[in-house]
Amino acid sequence: MKTYERSFKENAVRLSYEQGEIKNLALKLGISRFTLLKWRKKFDYLKLNPKDAVILQLNKKIRDSELTLEILKNGSKHAAQGKLMTKRFIEDNLSKFPLLKMCELLQISTSSYYRLKKQEISEKQARIALLKEQVVSIYYHFNKTFGYNKITKELRRRGFKVGEGQIKVYMRMLGLRKKAKRIRATTDSIHNHYVSPNILNREFSVSEPATAWVSDITYIATIKGFLYLTVVLDLFDRKIIGWSLSDSMSTKETTIPAWEMAVKNRKITKDLIFHSDKGVQYANKLFTRTLDSYKYVRRSMSRKQNHNDNAVAESFFSSFKRELINGNKRLTKEQMRVEVYEYIENWYNKKRRHSYLGYKTIEEFNQNRES
Repeated sequence: MKTYERSFKENAVRLSYEQGEIKNLALKLGISRFTLLKWRKKFDYLKLNPKDAVILQLNKKIRDSELTLEILKNGSKHAAQGKLMTKRFIEDNLSKFPLLKMCELLQISTSSYYRLKKQEISEKQARIALLKEQVVSIYYHFNKTFGYNKITKELRRRGFKVGEGQIKVYMRMLGLRKKAKRIRATTDSIHNHYVSPNILNREFSVSEPATAWVSDITYIATIKGFLYLTVVLDLFDRKIIGWSLSDSMSTKETTIPAWEMAVKNRKITKDLIFHSDKGVQYANKLFTRTLDSYKYVRRSMSRKQNHNDNAVAESFFSSFKRELINGNKRLTKEQMRVEVYEYIENWYNKKRRHSYLGYKTIEEFNQNRES
């Protein structure tokens, strides 16, 4: 049996009174808790006097307050995220703080902590759960218009290493489906006005802005009647550079204001092809004279009953109807005007990612080109 000198025993007893605890001190000294208690009883004359005891108690309270402040400072943000994050914080700090103290301050019982520890999912399961959360977030952020291929590209842009097949499976499991496309023609091509040949000839890729613009008109149903949306789109970056939303299909309310906005937003400095269908709003004398006043503009029109000749404009309206109109309740005309403005100016032209642009936004595409 190991023996200890009297001075060692006395120092151990003094330390036990100064530190106000026995268990950890006994471990540090390499003796049992019961041995230290026996020495305290034998050397009880070493107890602190009342004045020193008060000072010791105050110091202990200060240390406890500092410990409490540190736990709350570092752990509160985890506790606000739920019990699972609280458990992870406690696990990561067991070497720094007492378990019971952390549980008490972060308002989680020790039984809950051990239950969560027992039920903890694997890292792989956690990654899958996070990935599914991201898939759902992207799906609703892009107004249910992204399929598995676009969601995969967006995930890769965010740093995830995933394949299209994997995301396709997750979307099926989560019951997420891309909105279906719906297309309907609107303009009247039965008239006696001059019809231009199809100069564009489906050359929808151009290398510079203001080289080829396409235009079309669609209708939007509201609670009381229809609104008519006319757009002018630059094939270079697919930006809607001109548009109008009118109560009637007259040229003065549809194609004229859309054209005027387009030439204000993007200057014509060389040859420009302006392509549309054969609708009366594009073929009549008023609009023809307007275009003829610009010396660089050449007219181009789709062939009879061939929507593919103006496929880019048709595609825009398909996305517009799918992302904004289809499946939503009808609005008043005033409400719809606000929604259309938000869609074109703040969503489509700024935030929406376009497959033609390599899944970049229009702003990102133009910034990369200029840099």
